[in-house]
Amino acid sequence: MIRAICFFILSIVFLASCKKNADINELDDIPTDTLQGVISTDITLKENANYLLKGQVVVQNNAVLTIAPGVSILVEKSDSAINKGSLIITQGAKIVVNGTEQHPVVFTSAAKDKQPGDWGAIVILGKAPINTKTLNVPGLGNDKKAICGGNNAEDNSGSIQYLRIEYGGGLNPKAEDEWAIDKASGLCLAAVGSSTILDHIMVSHSRDDAFQFLGGTVNAKNLIAYNNGDDDYDFDLGYNGRLQFIVSYRTAVSDWALRANGIESLNDADASSSTPYTRPIISNATIIGTQGVVKEPTNQNQGVYIRKNTRFAIQNSIIAEYPQGGLMVCNKTRPLLMEAHASSFKYNLVHCEDNKRAFTWDKNAQVISLDKVVPDPELTSFATNQENQNVLIATIADLKFSSIYPAQGAPILSLLQDSPAFAGANFTDADYSLFFEKVSFRGAAGQNNWLAGNWVNWE
Repeated sequence: MIRAICFFILSIVFLASCKKNADINELDDIPTDTLQGVISTDITLKENANYLLKGQVVVQNNAVLTIAPGVSILVEKSDSAINKGSLIITQGAKIVVNGTEQHPVVFTSAAKDKQPGDWGAIVILGKAPINTKTLNVPGLGNDKKAICGGNNAEDNSGSIQYLRIEYGGGLNPKAEDEWAIDKASGLCLAAVGSSTILDHIMVSHSRDDAFQFLGGTVNAKNLIAYNNGDDDYDFDLGYNGRLQFIVSYRTAVSDWALRANGIESLNDADASSSTPYTRPIISNATIIGTQGVVKEPTNQNQGVYIRKNTRFAIQNSIIAEYPQGGLMVCNKTRPLLMEAHASSFKYNLVHCEDNKRAFTWDKNAQVISLDKVVPDPELTSFATNQENQNVLIATIADLKFSSIYPAQGAPILSLLQDSPAFAGANFTDADYSLFFEKVSFRGAAGQNNWLAGNWVNWE
């Protein structure tokens, strides 16, 4: 008999159930405990146990959800977007994920035949600033559980360490309006504050974005996005935070959709002057595209796409293998980088299958296609000048990763000693004085391959 723990408003009720769930009864390890409804008091999920998450589970009333090492949470599959399973941490509540390298916490689909979009997202709603002042996060409905935003830049929503999130993104249709703010997907961080801890998190096989930063000031290290359907790192609505050691990796068989970029940043859907301006500060990213494979010529995929009046700073990073562009800007973000110096792009290594397209701009096109995205010689000259010191890389082999495209098994994105990325990092700009570990290498991994071990899954 399957035991279930069902959570209701202001109560925790233990029930026994004889009914097996159709989506999980073919699994070898059937979860014995069920997460459902509302959590209003502190609770800890026991170590090395399996749980079934059904529908939207909402943590509220300043409750703390603690998840012990080795916990697997299998989310019930639903074909209906309104019934997709998601975990929502409301304002004032906290999530504490205590995974370890050997015993990570895993959120994945409960279906035996797992597919991108089987479930929704992990959504954390904080009280840090957002340039809409407050926001009902798209995809969660219009009630109180979906609200984020406030004035506390140091807000604390808990800590997440050694977590994997697989086969989410189901709140978004596969072909969506690319000019709107996406619905919650992957790990959605909405107005999350800087006292929140995020490190060693992998999001894979999401139907939409992997990591979403909607406003907020949260910082993060050691993030991996693998074979997701839309942007791997999506910054919107006034996000101001710092990221270091982040990876975006797509294989040639990636199920990437319309304009799935390694990094995409925008101020808001209207390219307004609402403040705070979106401005991620990034160092030591490794952004690897689809091995030069173009599924559809009108489908624009960029390593980094900076648009709609956003600001940004990216340094000490590697961008490679996107077939149609390394860095793309628009008519508003181009002068912010090249003239106003509100943005910076320095000390990076950039590769593109057609190196004339390593730096491009979209000519403010409303419909992005190959003929609308043009190589930008002026931006190329600016990016590679003595001040910015970005370097164009002729072939992916020249970057000398340990094993970027293995015949089987996981990629090894650490560097050989003769790699041009093995040295050359620079942290002298004021943006990089705090938070960042001052390493000598560029890209996400030097010789220490932190992207391996029990906590990751490259399948």
